[in-house]
Amino acid sequence: MTVYYTKDHEWLRVEGDVAVVGITAHAAEELGELVFVEAKEDGTAVAQGDSVAVVESVKAASDIYAPVSGTVVGFNAALTDDPTLVNGAPEGEGWILKLRIADAGQLASLLDAAAYAALVG
Repeated sequence: MTVYYTKDHEWLRVEGDVAVVGITAHAAEELGELVFVEAKEDGTAVAQGDSVAVVESVKAASDIYAPVSGTVVGFNAALTDDPTLVNGAPEGEGWILKLRIADAGQLASLLDAAAYAALVG
């Protein structure tokens, strides 16, 4: 199981050919308390960099971008009732969606934990 990060503050954890996607603790902290989370419907094909979800906080609404190309295969339904799961455990039970990876070669363009930590300082 490998975790990758984007410069847009998303993380993804690869489990076989599926990526579990969320926002980083840094992003969750910057957004503040989330009040709404929505993702594209299952079966939606997205290209790397496409908007794949929206998170709204008391401060602002932000798009979540697909870290790799793929097909949406799941949404964390627990976020419908409690969007603050993202704030409490952004890289745990606050995951947002799952993508079936279309091109595993795109993973090479993402950051590892050390590079992401250096990015956010």
